[in-house]
This record gives sequence, C-alpha cells and structure tokens, in this order.
Amino acid sequence: MTDTEPLLPRSVRALLDVALVGELTVVDRSGRPVTYPLIPLSDGDLIYLTSSVLFSRKLRHIKANPKVCLSLTDPVAVPAEPFHRATIQGDARVVENDLHAGWEELLPLWRAKEPAIDFFLKKRFGIPLFFERSVIEITPRRVLWWEDGRTSAPASVYELAPVS
Repeated sequence: MTDTEPLLPRSVRALLDVALVGELTVVDRSGRPVTYPLIPLSDGDLIYLTSSVLFSRKLRHIKANPKVCLSLTDPVAVPAEPFHRATIQGDARVVENDLHAGWEELLPLWRAKEPAIDFFLKKRFGIPLFFERSVIEITPRRVLWWEDGRTSAPASVYELAPVS
C-alpha cells in the first residue's frame, strides 16, 4: 500500500472489510463467465484472494484472461449495516512463486476478518494440499456501487486511477 489516498473508495473498502465471501467471476476458454465464492481481502489498493492448488481451474482461467470482477452481493456473506452492493472490475494476476508459504503474508488481513483461520492453521499438516495456495491479486479498475443494495436503480460508477 502507498502513503497516498487508497485507490478504492472508502465505502467500497468498508464493504470489503466485512465481506466474508465475494463472488469472483472469470472467463473460461469458451468465453463464458464462471463464478467462484472466495474470501476477499484488501489493503485499500489491491484485492487479494487465495486459492488452494486443489481448485486450480480458476487460476488457469485468470492466466488465460486476467479481466475479472469481484461482486459483493449477498447480505448474509456481506454483513454490512446498511447493506450495499458492489462489483469491482479489474485485472488479476496469479502469484505462485511460493505456494507453501507465500500466501502467509495475507494472514494479518485474513485473521482480522476470520479469526477461525487459526483453528485450521493448527490442522495444516493434516490437510497439506489445502494450504498449498496461490494468491490472486486484483488491481481494481472500476467499481459499480448500489446504495442500500437496490439494484432497481442504476449503479454509481467509479473509474479508478492506476495504482502507482
């Protein structure tokens, strides 16, 4: 993260901070959208998701076409009061230089959102392939925002400046 104002608008950051699940949509080889539920983490500039190598299809899709979107649409998975909806469009990159421990840099963000991760970390050696993880790093380019979650009204659109 930079010392300047974060890239994402404050309202979107607040939604990301409470979101337990977001819907990552990628494009498959045939050009169809495919959506995966994942835990979104953010530092205010970038969005991070992790994916076990056991579930690598989404990683192959991203490598073939890095244009993705992350939607925050489920009031149960995004326990915000008042509830809002957002779709964040951006460019993704798969980081897999250290599948065993590289994702651990995200643990402070993950732990703040879901303290139960520590319970699973204690079981790490019992389910080792689950903890061989790639990081999906999304640079947001545009946000569609629905105030009060009302999709009957047009979304507010925020075009985001590039990350320096």
